[in-house]
Amino acid sequence: MSARDEITQAPRSGWAGSAVRFVLLFLLAVALLSGLSWCVWVYAQIERYAYLDEAAPSDVICVFGAAEYGGKPSPVLRARLDHALALYEHGIAPVVLTLGGSAPGDSYSEGQVGEAYLISNGVPAKAIIAETQSRTTEEQALRVVVIARANGYKRVVIVSDPTHLFRIRQICGREGLAVLTSPRVQVASVGSKTEWEQVWHELVTYTLWRMHLH
Repeated sequence: MSARDEITQAPRSGWAGSAVRFVLLFLLAVALLSGLSWCVWVYAQIERYAYLDEAAPSDVICVFGAAEYGGKPSPVLRARLDHALALYEHGIAPVVLTLGGSAPGDSYSEGQVGEAYLISNGVPAKAIIAETQSRTTEEQALRVVVIARANGYKRVVIVSDPTHLFRIRQICGREGLAVLTSPRVQVASVGSKTEWEQVWHELVTYTLWRMHLH
């Protein structure tokens, strides 16, 4: 190879390397922008439904489970149940569905505790359905779908934490059940997550669910 050929080849090699770097940087920028846009969109949806109360006359009020302590509802679960009780007393629906199984070693399920709490506050036992097997949000949402179909419920009100509602709505919607959401009142609880931690948790878990990884 002559000296002239070497001089000609060097610029070409340099140009090819620059082109590859440019393409990689462009793809990285697109990926980062897409990821940021996705996070902003999900955050906006979480915030939207966190402050939107859609409660209207329906067939059933569904209370998503939360921790129980020795047969008594935790502050978070009690807040959800109290909100569902208020909706029931205002005639929003004639039936309340309490959801949630038991953790390993527990003697009570969240659904049972919810049922007992509502009965102690004047709701007739015949007006309550207690679901006692589900453990995760997705499992509870899918149980809502199954129970609604089995009982012919067409309109469903979901009660849970404000930041929780968008994901529940989407899970039910993918199964063909359109739901109304009604956020429970925020309560302070020892060891509970901050609102930002709750939003971040929902953003991550919703993204994983959409990617079929959760």
